[in-house]
Amino acid sequence: MVGRRRLGRRFGWLWAAYAVSTFGTRLAFDAFALIAILVLHAGPTEVSVLAATGLAVGAAMAVPLGPWVEYRRKRPVMVTMDLTRFVALMSVPAAYALGLLSFVQLLVVSAVVGAADIAFNAASGAYLKALVRPEDLLVASGRFESTTWTATVLGPPVGTAAIGLFGPVMTVVADAVSYLLSATGIRAIGGSEPRPVRTGTQGARLRVGDLLEGWRYILAHPALRPLFFNTVLVSGLIMATSPLLAVLMLGDLGFAPWQYGLAFGLPCVGGIIGSRLASRLVARFGRHKVMLTAGTLRACWSLGLAFIHPGVAGLVLVIAVEFGLITCMGVFNPVFATYRLDRTATDRIARTLSAWSVTSKATVAAMTGLWGLLAGITSPRTAIAVAGLLMLITPFLLPRHDHTSQWKRVTTPPS
Repeated sequence: MVGRRRLGRRFGWLWAAYAVSTFGTRLAFDAFALIAILVLHAGPTEVSVLAATGLAVGAAMAVPLGPWVEYRRKRPVMVTMDLTRFVALMSVPAAYALGLLSFVQLLVVSAVVGAADIAFNAASGAYLKALVRPEDLLVASGRFESTTWTATVLGPPVGTAAIGLFGPVMTVVADAVSYLLSATGIRAIGGSEPRPVRTGTQGARLRVGDLLEGWRYILAHPALRPLFFNTVLVSGLIMATSPLLAVLMLGDLGFAPWQYGLAFGLPCVGGIIGSRLASRLVARFGRHKVMLTAGTLRACWSLGLAFIHPGVAGLVLVIAVEFGLITCMGVFNPVFATYRLDRTATDRIARTLSAWSVTSKATVAAMTGLWGLLAGITSPRTAIAVAGLLMLITPFLLPRHDHTSQWKRVTTPPS
């Protein structure tokens, strides 16, 4: 049996930083919505505005950050974004303690954190490609994906309990501290990092054309273009129906909150399983075939959520559908992430990842509002069914052919 793949001490620090910040974020899952409801007595419209505005404004703020990140050393950028998120989030419990917390502050903090998330992810993707060997990228991505799903299983229940015991802002404090710890871990990576050099232009000033370079690169790339439309649409459809499922299950169908939490927490184990299988499947069947198959299978589950009924059978149906969907995502996501890094030129990574994230977050915000309107006109169940039907066409947006003839198979599976 092949042992655990060693990726080195520096990757270990990067992984540890990612793990602590991810667990902090999952602990604070829906924290701003809960604070808005419990502290500011916000209604459903205000909570929806908070979610959508944070995504949309954060995405808009992040547009110039992609090219800015591209021409800077990535570790200092990552540390800066961690510290920015720490300061922004800590302003919430500080204002709460002083009796000054407002809905506007939650909006501003949500937007700042959203923009910093995009900049951090763009820098970390570029840094990861430089840190590990090409043949180790899939293993590294699989470990990040497994960590994400592990945190998703454990974080929300612990966070909910912490809110009950210590008050509504405690998980925000934990999330903020996790970014401070992440910054410390990234600083501990050590080693030198050369400053990126601009090519084709003189000077280091940001040009207006740089703002759109990420999108131009994606849309001109025969392999990235279909994946871009596929992943943006899939994430938009999944996230747009999330609040509708909450309304359907907790309102119309009368499920208890603990049942709702179980229905969406337990299936995340599938993400852990899928992420650990990804390298083994690629080693046996090849990257393109695994990505195409997993991407197709993940589109086949969401329609089942339109057939939820009250009782145990309905709960089991939700768990089964979510488990199948998340397992397929657990396989697809690290393979896709590796493929995207592999196919993106080194001097375009930050701008490409930033453009990708900006589009995804803006699409989620727009589709969440659109599906809320559709549910109001029809019903939550109908809107969920429409999203499920649209999901079925997303596999046609996956690249049908392998554009990477130089791809070398990963022959060693992870632990």
